[in-house]
Amino acid sequence: MSTPLRILVPIKRVIDYAVKPRVNKAQTAVETAGVKHSMNPFDELSVEESVRIRERGGVPVDDILAFTAGPAKAAEVLRTAMAMGADRGIHVEVDPEKDGGELEPLGVAKLLKAVVEKEKNNLVILGKQSIDDDAGQTGQMLAGLLGWPQATQASEVKFSAESGEVTVTKEVDGGVETLRAKLPMIITTDLRLNEPRYASLPNIMKAKKKKLEKKTLADYDVDVGRRLKTIKVTDPPPRQGGGKVDDVDGMIAKLKDLGAI
Repeated sequence: MSTPLRILVPIKRVIDYAVKPRVNKAQTAVETAGVKHSMNPFDELSVEESVRIRERGGVPVDDILAFTAGPAKAAEVLRTAMAMGADRGIHVEVDPEKDGGELEPLGVAKLLKAVVEKEKNNLVILGKQSIDDDAGQTGQMLAGLLGWPQATQASEVKFSAESGEVTVTKEVDGGVETLRAKLPMIITTDLRLNEPRYASLPNIMKAKKKKLEKKTLADYDVDVGRRLKTIKVTDPPPRQGGGKVDDVDGMIAKLKDLGAI
């Protein structure tokens, strides 16, 4: 592969996966104040895979750029990404209180397109979804805006130095699907792709010296206007307890009572 890789890894700061989300009192969103946050787990996979591509060799990697758009505290996840092996970071600071709320997937995709064009990236590896809104749309929208091929929910990524092609395997119902494309392209990651490394203390210290650029939405001149409105957020209804039956006839009668048969 003659063209070196310039990899963009978008990441997002979300409520930690181990925290049970709570709906706020106004029922407009999930409560985030005073709640532990961390890097979106699917984005950890993206950072790890980018670093592994470099470590495996055979494919030259010029740059691994971690990118996030979010509040001031989102810089923490960028530092984590750099401690894992990303070369540098860009943080577009977005204040939900002043900027009209959290960015929607289309707005993020437009922003990423501007970043790709400015930074001359030829590969974008991002999580298939974020665990807060579970939209699962950004990667596909970005591919559409750029006109690039996409391979979603990757469980394996291989590069051919001879042909310059990328082969991506993904799990589907009843088996696997294999896609092959040439750069530039978009890849979204699934949980079986790898196991992200822990950021060691020496690497955390090194990450503090890596370049972290602060940007604003105005620097990229893109339309990130919100097109969706959340009407109401509520907790799911409590689960009903199960019941016991003595025999098959009892089970059939119970299913009939429930309208299941």
